[in-house]
Amino acid sequence: MSLVNGAIWGIAGLSTAGVIVRPMRLPEWIWAVTGAVLLVALGLIPIVTAGEAVLKGLDVYLFLIGMMVLSETARLHGVFDWVAAWSVAHARGSATRLFTLVYLAGVVVTIFLSNDATAVVLTPAVFAVARKAKVDPLPMLLACAMVANAASFVLPISNPANLVLYGGHTPPLGAWIRSFALPSIGAIVATYFALRFMERERLTGGCATVEEKAALDAGGKVALGGILATALLLLIVSAFDIPLGLPTAIAGTLTAFGVSALRRRSPWPLWGGVAWGVLRLVAGLFVLVEALDRTGAFAPIVSALHDAAREPTSGALASGTVLAVVSNLINNLPAGLIASTAIARAQPPQDIIDALLIGVDLGPNLSVTGSLATILWLQVIHREGENIGFWRFAKVGAVAMPVALAAALLLRSV
Repeated sequence: MSLVNGAIWGIAGLSTAGVIVRPMRLPEWIWAVTGAVLLVALGLIPIVTAGEAVLKGLDVYLFLIGMMVLSETARLHGVFDWVAAWSVAHARGSATRLFTLVYLAGVVVTIFLSNDATAVVLTPAVFAVARKAKVDPLPMLLACAMVANAASFVLPISNPANLVLYGGHTPPLGAWIRSFALPSIGAIVATYFALRFMERERLTGGCATVEEKAALDAGGKVALGGILATALLLLIVSAFDIPLGLPTAIAGTLTAFGVSALRRRSPWPLWGGVAWGVLRLVAGLFVLVEALDRTGAFAPIVSALHDAAREPTSGALASGTVLAVVSNLINNLPAGLIASTAIARAQPPQDIIDALLIGVDLGPNLSVTGSLATILWLQVIHREGENIGFWRFAKVGAVAMPVALAAALLLRSV
């Protein structure tokens, strides 16, 4: 390995470790951006190449902007609190029923608003509901974290990693549903029962009954309507194989301004609540991956995909499993970027590409550092005063992830 390549690998490795470990509790994006800036400043990657790498993520940035604005609008106007309170009211004193309703709420939010929305916005509402219901919040919180990944490939819009792996050009909606409908159902159901089994002792007994919260006000109804309209728009756009980023950004912005106009409030506080650091994180990761690509690091991966293509069925199972594990070692966003580059060069069969997507979406349920959504979820529960360590999460993930992954990959091969 040359000195230049060694330096690139060292900076990329330390930056990725910083994103995962967050030394000094600094935000994840600082480590990714610092690594990208160092690569340019030290002349290890031309600034033009770095700029081109950043621009590759344009559709992803627009998609994230739209989804984060929609999520923040819904949060500020009580949509998620309303959903969570509805769950408690219909639990009818059963902790197990409450867990099931929270899980189903997570499924819906993940499918139509992305897994990051489930982690960031639904989790605090669920935490509050668990307190009101006087039950152990841990099973409900784990449900939010794991369903955010388990349901994240029902639709292309359910996870930004989907756009990353497909380079912003996801398959048409019909083809997507044919590929992932059964695997998604398998993953969602398997994760649910694995969680119930692992948390069965905490789910025994009853919970306090809570009166259902008042109906949504006008702003909340418009926000909910905007969410539903956006979901419908994206289904239509996806059916025509149109990039999802710009429509999502427009729909989210229109919803935010519409609600603000109705309430006669400035929309700027809403925009201030959006986690803009996520965009910096993704941009930094694009530059890091581009630099690694220039070292020839992806050649063995491309070769492995060529080998896997000789036996598509077993190759798909192996490819999805390996990427699921790797996603926990380096986080699923860089893992998805690397896989995307390798796919573009190897041109493997669709079965293998689908298996890779399942691996990059489901794999992160093994650890708290596996996906951006889970890292965001961890920050949320820390703010709420709850602490779930690496090994506590891994104890559940070691059962839930392999079971769901096996179910999804096997159903995809049917």
